[in-house]
Amino acid sequence: MYALPSVLSIAVTYGMLRWIQRRHLREPVSCQIDVPVLSLSGKLTAFGIMAMAVVLLTASAFDNPLGPPTFLAGVTTAIVVLICSRRSPLAVVRGISWGVLPLVAGLFVLVEALGRTGVTDALAAQVDDLVRWSATGAVWAAGGVLAVGCNLVNNLPAGLLVGRVVEIAQVPDAVRAAVLIGVDLGPNLSVTGSLATILWLTALRREGLRVSAWSFLKTGVLVMPPALVLAVAGALASR
Repeated sequence: MYALPSVLSIAVTYGMLRWIQRRHLREPVSCQIDVPVLSLSGKLTAFGIMAMAVVLLTASAFDNPLGPPTFLAGVTTAIVVLICSRRSPLAVVRGISWGVLPLVAGLFVLVEALGRTGVTDALAAQVDDLVRWSATGAVWAAGGVLAVGCNLVNNLPAGLLVGRVVEIAQVPDAVRAAVLIGVDLGPNLSVTGSLATILWLTALRREGLRVSAWSFLKTGVLVMPPALVLAVAGALASR
């Protein structure tokens, strides 16, 4: 179901970015650069990331919670790297974006509050009515509304909330696909769309590189909508 939407979204995203950056791509590229050799710590970290991906996929395949195995894999990787490199754990502690943790915790509290106050059930009833009125319309509405909503409240709580909504409403597979597409592609619009973007911007700023919210939005408004439209259309064609 996701093969065609994935191909379409990747192709149009690549095409739009290449068109937007065409002037920069024409500029000369320096070939005389020193390629750094990956250290032992870097190789261990890369191996740990790959192992973490395997752990996540395995836990997901068996429908197990993803938090504990991810945490254990990350801690194990950090311990191995620190021991082999003989470095102090303080470097790792300083490198953690501690300000993001209260943000994530607050988002989970928000989702739980919406569920306990009946908002989730009310939204599920609205989605159920929309599906009865027009299944195709529900697909487009789910993808579009969620894509925009992710940029207002971040895709983490939006995805958790809507995941519960579609589970309660028992919607068709095409609507579920549109929800996942909206969660994945919607955050390409702005810096507030996803936790991954926030973490990347934090990492870039530590290296002295700054990407403003306005410059990100100017690119996102050209890249995200066509990718979203084609991906949702692909999901409808694949059902």
